[in-house]
Amino acid sequence: MSAVNRSRQVSDPTHRHPRVIEPVVLATTLGLSVLGAVVGMHMITTLGVTANTSIVGALLAMLIGRVSVGGLKSMRSPHRQNLAQTSISAATFSAANSLLTPMAVLFAFGRADLVWPMLIGAVVALFVDGYVLYRLFGSPALPAEAAWPPGVAAAETIKAGDRGGKQAMILGAAGAVGLAGSLAGLSMSAAGVALIGNAWALSMFGLGLLTAQYAPDLLNIDLEGLYLPHGLMIGAGIVALVQASAILLRRRSRTADAERADSTLAEPETTASSETSETSEISEAPAADEPTAPAEARSGSRGLAEGLGLFLGGALLLALISGIAADMSVLGIIGWIVFAGVAALVHEIIVGLAAMHAGWFPAFAVTLIFLLFGLLLGIPGLPLAVLTGYCAATGPAFADMGYDLKAGWILRRDEPGGRRFELSGRRQQYFASMIGFVVAAVVVALLWERYFTAGEVPPVAEVYATTILQGLSDPDVLLSLAIWAVPGAIIQLIGGSSRQLGVLLATGLLVATADAGWLVVGALAIRFIYRKLRGPRADKELALVGAGMIAGDAIAATSKVVQ
Repeated sequence: MSAVNRSRQVSDPTHRHPRVIEPVVLATTLGLSVLGAVVGMHMITTLGVTANTSIVGALLAMLIGRVSVGGLKSMRSPHRQNLAQTSISAATFSAANSLLTPMAVLFAFGRADLVWPMLIGAVVALFVDGYVLYRLFGSPALPAEAAWPPGVAAAETIKAGDRGGKQAMILGAAGAVGLAGSLAGLSMSAAGVALIGNAWALSMFGLGLLTAQYAPDLLNIDLEGLYLPHGLMIGAGIVALVQASAILLRRRSRTADAERADSTLAEPETTASSETSETSEISEAPAADEPTAPAEARSGSRGLAEGLGLFLGGALLLALISGIAADMSVLGIIGWIVFAGVAALVHEIIVGLAAMHAGWFPAFAVTLIFLLFGLLLGIPGLPLAVLTGYCAATGPAFADMGYDLKAGWILRRDEPGGRRFELSGRRQQYFASMIGFVVAAVVVALLWERYFTAGEVPPVAEVYATTILQGLSDPDVLLSLAIWAVPGAIIQLIGGSSRQLGVLLATGLLVATADAGWLVVGALAIRFIYRKLRGPRADKELALVGAGMIAGDAIAATSKVVQ
């Protein structure tokens, strides 16, 4: 595309991304956010899991757009539907995983008086979580071009509904298969993810799932007793964090070198015609509220640094309002704050990397790993319970927001306006997520006591509390974790940052969903054969099928709430 055409697209004042503050969009996002928060709380307390409601949100937004009353028909816009699905999924995961579960840890630990302080700390961690993802998405560490399978599913659902025809039929048929399989007890999202995500990463994910399912019986090995999955995740997670940091630092260095080169080569005066000068100015000059290309490239490394600082600040606030600081020495509280802040950041990065490649994230397992670290370091019970809740508040909303931004990126990438339109849409999605977070915090604050007093506590929170109360009676646990961390780190190094082999192997071992491994392996085999037959066209066709299967599985999971 020529510079003139590109500049005309970028400067087209009539092609603006819809804003979340538009009355119809705002009303829709608020209503769907309330629905998502209630659904999330119900599912996490009754089923122990949270469904991805973004597909449901997109479908509801489509239905709203079919109502030709007032301004409701404006919701026919795929970009408005994207804002709606962003808000409902943000509310679902934040209410269930990032807010209610951390609060339940303190309740199950026997300190109901600290539930409100934990809510405040979890809200802080939640908003930092969303901010860091917004800063990192599109950077070399979390590229928009990566898999993010549920995001692809949401985007393809919206596109198929907008276009209709053959694509809608394929998506509908695949959705029916996913719905039927899910109702039959199969994890159809696993098969759908395998048709979309990175084949290398998902091969290790499938291997981990199969090993977790069959190794205990066939080889008479107690993987959990050996702390093998946990050790692998520790080693792989540490290497993954180093890899992500190295990528960001290299990119920042290259950006700085490029800026110096541009400055050196720049001409003091231009000899171009006035028309060319004007075109260049329009093409290159960003809007006042939009970052330049170098600024966006640097936002990843700055985002990590800012995130660490904010998480440390949140940990300090939580230590003060929970009262644990009063019972610890100065060095002890400083160490607790540093450990909590770093754990929160590392937790969200590991969870985000797994979600980016496989569409699944081992938030429970990674939180448990940091809990075990805390026990090994001798952190007392109550401070460790507070730390566990703070760590658990990060990750799920981070990963879910990545899915939503991926969906938006797919919907916007072919739109006139280019990069400016993409950045504007991404910013509006961030605002939609913040609406979902706020609504989730209000709903949880109003309803948590009703759930807990009725004995409806997220099962994972009870596991955390029980583990802390029992402590580690086996002195060899640290040795086991250290031993298995070595192969986890080696596998992660071999695969590199683009494949995340170690993280995904450990994820499969920790998730351990029955028969999901066979679905992953089978889908990968079909993908390999179909690509041989159809060539490059196969990827897009299989992505649509995978999106439908994920959508069907999500609808089935959500439907269990209303039964």
